[in-house]
Amino acid sequence: MNVTEPIQAERTEKLKKTRTMPAALAGFGYLLPSILLFGVFLFYPMLRTIYLSFFRTDTQGNPLHFIGLDNFILLFQSPSFLNSMKATFLFVLVTVPIGIIIAFALALLANEKVRGIGFFRTMFSSTMGMSVAASSVIWAFMYNPAIGVINKVLNVFGIGDVQWLLDPKFALLSVAISTIWMNTGFTFLILLGGLQNIDDQLYESARISGVGYWYQLRKITIPMLSTTLFFIITVSMINAFQTFGQIDILTKGGPMDSTNVIVYSIYKDAFINYNVGSASAQAVILFFVILVVTILQFKVGERKVHYQ
Repeated sequence: MNVTEPIQAERTEKLKKTRTMPAALAGFGYLLPSILLFGVFLFYPMLRTIYLSFFRTDTQGNPLHFIGLDNFILLFQSPSFLNSMKATFLFVLVTVPIGIIIAFALALLANEKVRGIGFFRTMFSSTMGMSVAASSVIWAFMYNPAIGVINKVLNVFGIGDVQWLLDPKFALLSVAISTIWMNTGFTFLILLGGLQNIDDQLYESARISGVGYWYQLRKITIPMLSTTLFFIITVSMINAFQTFGQIDILTKGGPMDSTNVIVYSIYKDAFINYNVGSASAQAVILFFVILVVTILQFKVGERKVHYQ
């Protein structure tokens, strides 16, 4: 063995490290604007919220006394907060699966190669172009018990007027229906893009083999679309937990707190009741709920994902 080989290898290793340092600094320089933005608008507010959740605060949100976990204990002893958690989970369980199923069905229809299908693709995705505020106002008029089109249609079939947004039995369902409609456009576009990326030769081979449409759907379409479905389920669940705008415009958490989901409860505690400590504790709880649900989604759902 040549004596100079270890020395040469050591020199080569040092040279590699020297060359990678400028590259690392350049990479950090490119990331620095994003790090600053995330730090100011994401990381600092998150850390501040966690900090305030352990304090009793004044009406300006300034910490007064350290009370440890008392805010969290009081929340889990509060019927109002427990009702908010229940309403939130019910809202998620209704909006996410139904919304994805409807968008998936529309995407399957819009993926067919027939004349004039572009018009229907535009119609199905049109809800993306409307803000939550505008959409909520439209639904508020539709749900109006006196002049709303929904009650007018029910009257034709001999069904009396329904207080959609004023009856605790219907309020959460009414908001969920409007939310499904608002989110359908985005979900539809993502799923349609996934469908159009599936190789047509797979379907041709299946048709040559005499395989029916439903078998193709189960054995080709859904497995090949699994990555898109995994993404859309995860994003839809996170968005459903964070729903606020339509609740604020349509019901303001009522009637009888039936639509007082946790995000709206945080808003009321922070900006109406000026109890920033309690609102911060609720925000921390919501953060960990979404974190746990997302981790479970990755642990369970990713096993069924078929990567091409």
